[in-house]
Amino acid sequence: MTHTTDVLIIGGGVQGASLAFALAQRGVQVTVLEKSFVGAGATGRSSGLVRMHYDTEVAARLAWASFHYFRNWQEMVGGECGFTRTGFLQIGGVEREEALKANVAMHQRIGIATFLITADDVKRLAPSFATDDFTLAAYEPESGYAMPSDTANALMTAARGRGARLVQSCTVSAIHVTGGKVRGVSSNQGEFAAPVVVNAAGAWAQPVNQMVGLDLPLTTWRHDTMFVVRPPEIGQPHPTVIDYANEMYFRPEGGLTLVGLEDGNPLGEAPEGGAGHALPGFVQPAIARISRRIPAMELGHLQSPHGGYDGITPDQHPMLLA
Repeated sequence: MTHTTDVLIIGGGVQGASLAFALAQRGVQVTVLEKSFVGAGATGRSSGLVRMHYDTEVAARLAWASFHYFRNWQEMVGGECGFTRTGFLQIGGVEREEALKANVAMHQRIGIATFLITADDVKRLAPSFATDDFTLAAYEPESGYAMPSDTANALMTAARGRGARLVQSCTVSAIHVTGGKVRGVSSNQGEFAAPVVVNAAGAWAQPVNQMVGLDLPLTTWRHDTMFVVRPPEIGQPHPTVIDYANEMYFRPEGGLTLVGLEDGNPLGEAPEGGAGHALPGFVQPAIARISRRIPAMELGHLQSPHGGYDGITPDQHPMLLA
């Protein structure tokens, strides 16, 4: 039997779940086909930063719109997303100060609560930080992080409560096109018909594209992170930080600090290979860099390293095709 719906979404990560929620709110019949379970891919391995500091106005406006959801999650979605307000710092280094100023001015025009602060201000906010390699930072006092899997599951639960259908352990094997228009898909769980099919498959998006003959500049991006147990010498929890001077980002989570590096992330690997484990050679550079920003972190110890894959474009901006 063929299941018929208005929209099929391939991929049950936070993107697919969010779209299903938005469509179901508008009365659209939507079905999500997920090859494993909700949040099994990049979402479940995301670092979950909730911030508005982006270099393009489109991205900043999208982040600003989404922030109202995180701040009012119970009323707007329901369930839990685990949003934790820590404050957010963007540290750019001296060579990025002009770009930092321009970004903050653009964000303020949008209405985002952000402003420039000095290195001395950062020291007062986070006494454990070394601040001798920059003079200015951007600060968002209301930002922080959320729990990605909780976020995706809350969105999917809310979508299903509004009539959306979720099919898990469902691998799509073909997309059917007639007269230049999609008609539906075949999968290991049967046939699904819809006039609209959305590719939200993340690291598996390019093989989905190829099912309809699309060859787009999209590849996989491996990203490793680690949790470090903060030593008591650091004292209070620190803000969430993107630290371009050290090509890393980090955020607190209870007594832990999550650390990710912005460089050295391989492209083009098969997403099935080695997911869940950090690559050899990741941990030591990551420890060295977090210790440069927070010297007392040398007294901490590694709790666990992790790895995962996502889809990525050449400019790292989203790809939307209609």
